[in-house]
Amino acid sequence: MTGEVLPIGPALPGWRPRPVPEPLHLSGRHSRLEPLDAAQHAAALHTAFAGDDAGWTYMGYGPFQTPAHTLAWVAEWEGRSDPMMHAILDASGPAGVVALLRPAPAHGCMEIGHIRLGPRLRRTTAATEALALVIGHVFDRLGYRRLEWKCDALNAASRRAADRLGFAFEGVFRNHMVVKGRNRDTAWFGMTDADWRRFAPGYAAWLAETGDGPQHRPLAAALAARA
Repeated sequence: MTGEVLPIGPALPGWRPRPVPEPLHLSGRHSRLEPLDAAQHAAALHTAFAGDDAGWTYMGYGPFQTPAHTLAWVAEWEGRSDPMMHAILDASGPAGVVALLRPAPAHGCMEIGHIRLGPRLRRTTAATEALALVIGHVFDRLGYRRLEWKCDALNAASRRAADRLGFAFEGVFRNHMVVKGRNRDTAWFGMTDADWRRFAPGYAAWLAETGDGPQHRPLAAALAARA
């Protein structure tokens, strides 16, 4: 129709494509992240994951029964730019992995994924801090507008983690993938730069008050208090 005015999104004056992520070297009080390296991390990660075969249920790989199998897996991912895999280290050494993937610099969007935490790291301040370091890097240092979290829709633990960390549930993509010969419906979560600006003070407050001891309040409560 001539003269019809259709709705469009808000303008982004001054927007420029964001940098392509480079390997991370991030440190906090309880955790550290560094690029995945077979020589440095494989043996310790095999020990960290030992006896936890269920932790690989929703991953596209694993479990790995021998140190040689873990070494081969780490060597396969080492040095890749997408996914860009990192080791998560706590005070005792490598205990998990996390990746940045699918960066779209023109749109300021990327994904955090391939998260695998050994039993020692789960439900710890170090784990929360490590993921917060990655999220903060994406928004504060790289200036991205959106960070995505995706998981098998049946992966209740991952869905709880996404919600706890402040990612908003955005829906389920049905018949999205085939993983280990099975259908995967994918639950989709997202966090925007505006979300992070609201949540960052809550993260900082929670980490400061939790320290090395037990939680005084859930992270979600700290984020809600600052949102």
